[in-house]
Amino acid sequence: MSRSRLNASFILTFTSRLTPPTFTMVVSAGDVDRLFLQATLSRGVMSVELAKNLWARSVQIVNDSNSALKIQHNGSKDAWNEFLTRINRSIDKLDLEVKVLHDEESGREMCALVNTKGDEIAQLATDYTPAEITFFKGVVEQIMLAPHEAYSVSSLAALREINELKLSMTKSQGEILLASFVAKGWLLKSKLGRYSLSTRSLLELQPYLKSTYPDEILECTVCMEILTRGLACYTPNCKVRMHHHCFARYRRSSECPSCSTKWPQQAKDKPLVPVGEGAAREGDGRRRRAQTQDSSDAEEEEPEPTQEETPKQNGKRRQSNKNVKFDASMETDEDEEDESVPSQTQARAEGSQRSRRSTRR
Repeated sequence: MSRSRLNASFILTFTSRLTPPTFTMVVSAGDVDRLFLQATLSRGVMSVELAKNLWARSVQIVNDSNSALKIQHNGSKDAWNEFLTRINRSIDKLDLEVKVLHDEESGREMCALVNTKGDEIAQLATDYTPAEITFFKGVVEQIMLAPHEAYSVSSLAALREINELKLSMTKSQGEILLASFVAKGWLLKSKLGRYSLSTRSLLELQPYLKSTYPDEILECTVCMEILTRGLACYTPNCKVRMHHHCFARYRRSSECPSCSTKWPQQAKDKPLVPVGEGAAREGDGRRRRAQTQDSSDAEEEEPEPTQEETPKQNGKRRQSNKNVKFDASMETDEDEEDESVPSQTQARAEGSQRSRRSTRR
């Protein structure tokens, strides 16, 4: 049995027990976890606020179904984290996890039940054919390999994957399929018509992304989560990358936390360098491939882009940021701080942002 079918079998076996308790069942405290997981499965990506409400509602339903039970619900952050730990421990054998990630634009905490296996995209198997999944993976590859840390691809470049992958699909069918990826929350489409990864993809496909494109993964210096849109320090070879919402909440006297270069007050002001769609340049549509042992020779034969890199990239894209750290003078913007933001003003960034592949120079 294939791994995807095996995982599907596990999920079906598990979810068959996740039915709301009725008068014919012996209701126990464990039904709280089952109800919560069933609700999470049916909703996909949702805000942490909604997830907490579902948890509270699950406790209420179980208590109402069995008057002998007096399950206490504590809505504190510690209680929520303890609940998630218990849930994840129970589903770990199924290669599943309730994972939390901040939305890159708003900073809002989101969560979803994800497959922790990193060697396949099993989440799309129920909605799309193998050919459609191949097309999706091709688009994702072009997004991840986009030059200048643009992490986005034009519609023309996305549709070009149909021919490059030799798929039996027309351009019109490809456009419909791209619209479906957007409608189902796998991709985002900007006003300029560029496609990028959504919060759902970053949550549910993160193991796949990290195992397939380890050299293309950026991490935010502040929150240490994956980053595909935000800003970068303009100093050559500086390793600092931040989400816009992290930049707004953590400031160190308007200086870069690593190289101490003076920074402007606003995240989108120059000379800070954009990460994401804002970094895309005209002429960046050349197709790129993840470099493997089989494809390295072919990659070397492809012509180099005529446009020069910005000084801050200096021919490299991924660099280690182990020496990047925040000191005690880091100031927090209290007006924007909420419980989803760490209260400590000192953080250490020990992510790995490795050297950029030669195909991205």
